[in-house]
Amino acid sequence: MSTLGTYNLTLADVAKRKDPDGKIAKIVELLNDDHQILEYAGFQEANDGTNNKTTIRTGLPGGTWRKLYGGIQSTKSSTQQVVDSCGMLEALPMIDVDVVDKSGDPAATLLSESQPHLEGMKQDLESTLFYGDTALYPERFMGLAPRYDAYLRATPDDTKSDYNVLTGAGAGSDNTSVWLITWGPNACHMLYPKGSKAGLMQENLGKQLIDAADSSGKFLAYATHYKWDVGLCIRDWRAVGRICNIDISNLEAESSAADLVKLMIRLSERVRTNMGRPVWVMHERVKTMLRIQALS
Repeated sequence: MSTLGTYNLTLADVAKRKDPDGKIAKIVELLNDDHQILEYAGFQEANDGTNNKTTIRTGLPGGTWRKLYGGIQSTKSSTQQVVDSCGMLEALPMIDVDVVDKSGDPAATLLSESQPHLEGMKQDLESTLFYGDTALYPERFMGLAPRYDAYLRATPDDTKSDYNVLTGAGAGSDNTSVWLITWGPNACHMLYPKGSKAGLMQENLGKQLIDAADSSGKFLAYATHYKWDVGLCIRDWRAVGRICNIDISNLEAESSAADLVKLMIRLSERVRTNMGRPVWVMHERVKTMLRIQALS
C-alpha cells in the first residue's frame, strides 16, 4: 500500500491540490524546464513512413581543360543516402474513477494531472534530442551528441563533422556542452511520420476496466492516452556545432575556465548559420558565466 501513490493519483494527492475553499488549486509547476528548445525547432514530415531518407552530395564533378581538337571527359557527382527514424513516445495515465468523481471538480482534477504528463513528455523529448542513441535504445531516435561525439585533436578537416566540434578542455565530473543549431528544412529539423499529425496527441479513452497492481481484481479508471511520434533529421552536418567538455565548476570558480567567448566565436565561423534560424543552446549556469566573461 505504501507505494500506491508512486504511480497513481490518490485522494490524498487530490486533497493536497485543493485551495482552502475546496476547489482544485492552481499548481505551480516547479518541475517544468523553461528550455524553449522546441519553440525554435521546425518539424517536417518524413518522406518514407516512419523514416526519412536524405540524399547528401558527397562529391562534385570537375571540368576538363580542353585543348583544340581535344576531348572532354565524362563526369558525375557522387551522393550518399542517410536514413533517420522516428521514435514513439507515449504515456497512459489511469486514475481511479472514485478519486476523480469524489474530488468535487472532476474536470479540474483530470486537467491538473494532464499538465505534468505533457511537461514530462516534453522533457523526455528534449533529453532524447541531445542524448538519444539508437545503438543503446533502438526504440528512440538518434540525438545530437552521438552524431557529434568526437573532436579534432590534430589538423582540422572541414569535410568531416568533427570539424564542428570544439572542446573546452574540461576534465571534471560536471562537464556540459554548448550547442549552435541552425534550424531549417535544409539544415536541421524534427520529424514526424508520413501521413500523421505533428506534435503531441492526447486522446481521452473514458472509463476503462483495469487490473489492480496488487492482483486483487479489477477497478474502473479514467484513461488518457498521450502519443508523440518524433525524430530528428540533420540534412547538412555543417548546420550544427558543439563545444564539449565545458567544466561548470571551473567556470563559476573562474579558475582554468574555458574561454566561452572565443570558443563561441570560433564555432560560429564554422557552423552554416545562413541555412535557417541559428540558436545557441546551453545550461543556464553556463549562460550566466558567459555574460560575466563578456564583461572582461
